[in-house]
Amino acid sequence: MGSAWFLMIIIALVSFIVQWRFKSKFKQYSEMALLSGLSGQEVAEKMLHDNGIYDVQVISVEGQLTDHYNPETKTVNLSPDVFNSRSVASAAIAAHECGHALQHAAAYNWLNLRTALVPVTNVASTLVQVTLFIGVMLLFFMHNPLVLAIGVAALAVVTLFSFITLPVEFDASSRALAWLNNNYTVMQTREEHDQAKDALWWAAMTYVVAALGSLATLLYYASFLFNRRS
Repeated sequence: MGSAWFLMIIIALVSFIVQWRFKSKFKQYSEMALLSGLSGQEVAEKMLHDNGIYDVQVISVEGQLTDHYNPETKTVNLSPDVFNSRSVASAAIAAHECGHALQHAAAYNWLNLRTALVPVTNVASTLVQVTLFIGVMLLFFMHNPLVLAIGVAALAVVTLFSFITLPVEFDASSRALAWLNNNYTVMQTREEHDQAKDALWWAAMTYVVAALGSLATLLYYASFLFNRRS
């Protein structure tokens, strides 16, 4: 149990550093104007059309860093800072989200699996919030492991989902960078491409530490369950 707690602290510290680094990179590259002058919206629409995708709409959504692709509505949703901006960061993120649209069009297996697990994961996330603490209390004071076991099982589903997300995110970035590398009308210099690659790498690292954090939390609560029952 002590080792799981120590692991959670380490991952929380690493997560803070990665999140800070990603936000600082995004801010840095958001201030670097794209030589082509294209906005995030224009980059996204060009990438979709270059890949023969015309049934996906690019729209603006409220919030900061709320960018995502919705396979149900076939929309690339970009935050205002990405949708309207004409920077290296906005082009990189817009292309990344379009990478998910390309995955959807190609029936990419990991994306299909992740999409199929969304409803189950939503239920599991709700269960996690209401079962873990109560489950630990019931285990210690009433020696009843059932509620905690449900919480650990639900957290295992959430953890599995976070790890399935990793190949989806890395592949989307690979598709984005490959397209950007071959379209000098979007990114006209090697420096711009390297900056986009750097921004997307740090974005991907946020998913990695989130997955590891979920795994550490799972091990922590599982240690309560199995050590108490042994």
